[in-house]
Amino acid sequence: MKKFLAILLCKLAHAVGKPLGKGSSLPGKLALKLCPDVLARLELPRAIVAVTGSNGKTSTVELLAHILTQSGKTVAYNKEGSNQIEGVTTFLLCAATLGGKVKRDVVLLESDERFARHTFKHLTPTHYVILNLYRDQLTRNGHPQWMYDIVKESIKPGVHLLLNADDPMVARYGRGHDGPVTWFGVDRQPGDFDANHGAYRDGAYCPECFSPMTYDFYHFNHIGSFRCDHCGHHRPDPDYAVSTLDLPGQTMTVNGQPLYLALPSYYHAYNTLAAFALCRELGLAAPEIARAIDGHALQSGRVVEFTLGGHPGVLLTSKHENSISYDQSIRAAIQSGEDCTVLVIVDAVSRKYFTSETSWLWDIEFDALAAPCVKEIVLAGRYCHDLAARFAATPIDPGKITVESDISAAAERLKTAAQGRIYVITCFSDKNKFLSEVL
Repeated sequence: MKKFLAILLCKLAHAVGKPLGKGSSLPGKLALKLCPDVLARLELPRAIVAVTGSNGKTSTVELLAHILTQSGKTVAYNKEGSNQIEGVTTFLLCAATLGGKVKRDVVLLESDERFARHTFKHLTPTHYVILNLYRDQLTRNGHPQWMYDIVKESIKPGVHLLLNADDPMVARYGRGHDGPVTWFGVDRQPGDFDANHGAYRDGAYCPECFSPMTYDFYHFNHIGSFRCDHCGHHRPDPDYAVSTLDLPGQTMTVNGQPLYLALPSYYHAYNTLAAFALCRELGLAAPEIARAIDGHALQSGRVVEFTLGGHPGVLLTSKHENSISYDQSIRAAIQSGEDCTVLVIVDAVSRKYFTSETSWLWDIEFDALAAPCVKEIVLAGRYCHDLAARFAATPIDPGKITVESDISAAAERLKTAAQGRIYVITCFSDKNKFLSEVL
């Protein structure tokens, strides 16, 4: 009876709360109060796919849902993106009958890395994709080594792991795992680095034994081909490998199969690679997956094109307090080598914790904006002076940098002063503060 009442309450609360913006987590929270083990009481399909990691969860799950749906599968996943246990409970109960049966071929679970151990306490995925572990939201997540231990608690014996072979922290999960392990990774590409050139070196020491670690090459930050000569921890040979990656052309080749990239970033290359590997492991043919991906536009709104003062522009949304996410946005802005103006906005630090902690700005590789193609840089928002202090420690010519606290004033300046394409680098909370000025 409790299961029935919890499902009914969740469905009703979702119907009432959704128009009010309260339909993603609150219904699940209420259901869990009524029946704490309701997830264990559901009748789920044979394929239960979980996706976690510091970055890329939402995009990867969205892409998986698209591919599987295009291939004729019925899919249940959280379109609203709420990925803590309450949000997962909401979408599962809303997808279930009142008797508790989820009538789908596949369930896709996007799980916050901190809460995966709670989400999977009462249900076990058949396939578990772990994308990466990065420095992320210091006030919430602390150090990646701590997050490694938390995610490890969520891995149960027998689950089929799909792991990023290029991330030394993620690769640890495959050591001694009691179940199948499938690896995905990117082979060396033109433009990769022989030495770490970021603001910090999280890959300097082996996460297994803490001895110095050697890299054959770096894709970015600590992601690349690594090995520890002390304990033997090393990059496994990928089962699914990107042999060629053309970011400007938005294409890549995986195990001989050309694939379209919805976004021209290394990040999304890994997201697409993980989705391809998972779908192949579920039995889909490579050409079938490629057809589904071809031309697909992500709905997350992370990249938005606009025009301002006759200048074409692109807004690149980065994850809050996540330096690697900002690094990838910077890389996307300068990779074409064409003249551009860059606007960096930090007006809100956290959507949830409301701190003013800005030490993470020093982890971002702003030095890369010293590239000759960047003609002007505008720093805007409440934390523009924190940004200015950070930029003072870069080799960028101070004459190229303007500080403007007001976002509207910054947009007005770009109308007349921008050179070339405009790139706006900001976070989820701040993107609409700029887009409201131009769209």
